Amino acid sequence: MHAMETEERSAARDGRTAPATGALMAATGRIGRELLESLAREAVPGGGILEVECPFTGEVFAGVPRCAPEGVAEAFRRARGAQREWEGVSFRERARIFLRFHDEVLRRRDEILDLVQLETGKARLHVFEEVMDVAIVSRYYAHTAQRYLRSRRRRGVIPLLTTAVHHRHPKGVVGFIAPWNYPLTLAVSDAIPAIMAGNAAVIKPDRKTPLTALWLVRLLRECGLPRELVQVVCGAGGELGGPIVQNADFVMFTGSTATGREVAAAAARRLVDFSLELGGKNPMIVFEDADLDAAVEGAIRACFSSAGQLCMSAERLYVHDALYERFLSRFVERARRIKLGAGLDYGFEMGSLISASQLERVSSHVEEAVESGAEVLAGGRARPETGPYFYEPTVLAGVGKGARLFSEETFGPVVSVFPFHTTDEAVRLANATPYGLNASVWTRDLRRGAEVARRIRAGTVNVNEAYAPSWASTDAPMGGFKDSGVGRRHGEEGILKYTESQTVVTQRLLPLVAPVLGMGGETYAGVMSLSLRLMRRLPGVRGRW
Repeated sequence: MHAMETEERSAARDGRTAPATGALMAATGRIGRELLESLAREAVPGGGILEVECPFTGEVFAGVPRCAPEGVAEAFRRARGAQREWEGVSFRERARIFLRFHDEVLRRRDEILDLVQLETGKARLHVFEEVMDVAIVSRYYAHTAQRYLRSRRRRGVIPLLTTAVHHRHPKGVVGFIAPWNYPLTLAVSDAIPAIMAGNAAVIKPDRKTPLTALWLVRLLRECGLPRELVQVVCGAGGELGGPIVQNADFVMFTGSTATGREVAAAAARRLVDFSLELGGKNPMIVFEDADLDAAVEGAIRACFSSAGQLCMSAERLYVHDALYERFLSRFVERARRIKLGAGLDYGFEMGSLISASQLERVSSHVEEAVESGAEVLAGGRARPETGPYFYEPTVLAGVGKGARLFSEETFGPVVSVFPFHTTDEAVRLANATPYGLNASVWTRDLRRGAEVARRIRAGTVNVNEAYAPSWASTDAPMGGFKDSGVGRRHGEEGILKYTESQTVVTQRLLPLVAPVLGMGGETYAGVMSLSLRLMRRLPGVRGRW
């Protein structure tokens, strides 16, 4: 954590707001000490205080109860008790709650925008993406959950004699381990389908961003969700992650690939299912026929939204050599004009990195690449005069394969630009990574764009846009290939994963595998063989529910 004056930390503990952060809060008047204290009461009680720092200023401005590891088991016990009753609540009533939640999130958006900015240091427009996502996901599953989860009649082995019915049951209590970079979206958007499916939830937000999760859960309770159904445990992942996996009936984790492997191994030992969205080193391909203006602005969004602290952010930019110089000149000039700043309004294009450790990671990646021969075309410097963790939008060329910037996820406002000559080369370069989360293809030829997109080994590929359409298209699944994850969020897959599948089969009149009516074994085998031959000619025969 960034070094701070003892007076500032004492102020937060004593209920006073640190000076610079207090000035930000006073500018809008929406976030005050009373609200922060009320949010802390929504958390599972603990023994100690977890301090919350504002990246804009480096000051501690709030505190929430720090849950002890043994408190996690108690949170699951409470959630499990509430889940048994919630499972019996109608889909209509569940939908009513989440549609009200949808409306309230939009109505009270300025309050939550302020809060997320204070916790993350993000630009306001980038936080608004999260507000939209929560509203979209709430509406989507409120309207589709019953259709996805209703019991269905399946084809039995013998038409008319065998009836199979497929049911879906909730897993029980789902454990959510959420990161700091999208605290609004990733604290609740994954939980919405789980709760709509009849589950309870125990959510562990990142220690840097607990207030956002607490605000969301309080709002859900105000909208009618039973209080004990969703529990929020606050603390370090190293302390609480293990107990969550040990108590959960399903684990949803978003974070680094290294930690995801640990979560998967721990869940597998219990034979508990899981879903993981992990790291990325996402490519953007710009063909020679791309709309230059659109591609440049698209690259700005792809590389620098949320200061590059986005799992779907582009960190590798491949530009056709026929367009390379023109594109690079325009892109570099535009990156240099990005307006950095700290403010609870829409006046800045890019905000801060989240912490001192993240600033160190970004700086070291760039410095190492430069030492290995890369050239900084834009940015490349921290901006302490703007705030303790600000870093300039940075564009590099000539990044060598030995640099961490070439192969590792940087998770900051840094992109490496490379030329390519042929389509095959572009696809090969895009796929030359252990990751496969997101990609972007830019061309005026939409058929070509779609064909290239299918060749890229990534869970989502956007044609003529950076990342937003694939993220916001909640009817379509979203997730990663290779080291970028296991499982999918959104769409049918995004809710079915939170359920157990049960098949109930009823056999009428005749047993399936035993001779009847005095038949000998050979006669029975002949009759059944004839039946199977007849059914082969009737492939469309199936039961209907």
